Amino acid sequence: MLKEERHKIILREINLHNKVLSNDLSELLVVSEDTIRRDLNELAEQGLILKVHGGAMSKTFHYPFNGQNQVYALEAKKVIADKTISLFKKDMLILLEGGTTIMEIAKKIPDDLQATFLTVSPQVALTLAEHENIDVITIGGRLAKNANIHTGASVINELSNIRPDLCIIGTNGISVQSGLTDSDWEVVQVIKAMIQASRKVAVVSIAEKFNTVQKIKISDITAIDYLITELPPESSVLSSYIKKEKPLLL
Repeated sequence: MLKEERHKIILREINLHNKVLSNDLSELLVVSEDTIRRDLNELAEQGLILKVHGGAMSKTFHYPFNGQNQVYALEAKKVIADKTISLFKKDMLILLEGGTTIMEIAKKIPDDLQATFLTVSPQVALTLAEHENIDVITIGGRLAKNANIHTGASVINELSNIRPDLCIIGTNGISVQSGLTDSDWEVVQVIKAMIQASRKVAVVSIAEKFNTVQKIKISDITAIDYLITELPPESSVLSSYIKKEKPLLL
């Protein structure tokens, strides 16, 4: 495979999953980790990605307030945000994870909505704070720089003491067989605690992530109440989910 082809695949994987590990890219592209490291160095020097320990991540994900960093699949994420907001009701207690799709949701909250939002993401909290009629509570802990959310035992303990009406999470992998998956152990533990704490759970994901699987399982698909994509529920891409009692497709 030519270097240019590898770079295209690497960029897609990073944009799609926000962060990728060098060893995963090595397996995917069937090349050595040394080759991957050279590729990542070149892409970082071009300003296209951000190198982190063990791999690389999207610059937009790490620096979401920098207008120079283009959000991957932005129009799709805006559609998802509009659908998600239809679930918000007055006086709800709503728990949000982090990520570029959830950032779009935070931006689009109606000005007249009166509700309380909790989040494990400092970036999402800052965006939520721009809305005058909502209360914003951050759930703090050690900041996982590769995921830009708070993780650790203190976060999980705080989550065990709340009962949100609705929880909104993203996912790095989703399939009927494997459920929700991710590649970061600490992030997975926080998302599991968010799901367990909440009365209802919605997963927001662009369609490109469907039928992809990461190494660590978060939950079965049936643990989710709503699955929200940019596609109409009757799309053939979602056909394997339609017959399920849960989740409800939006």
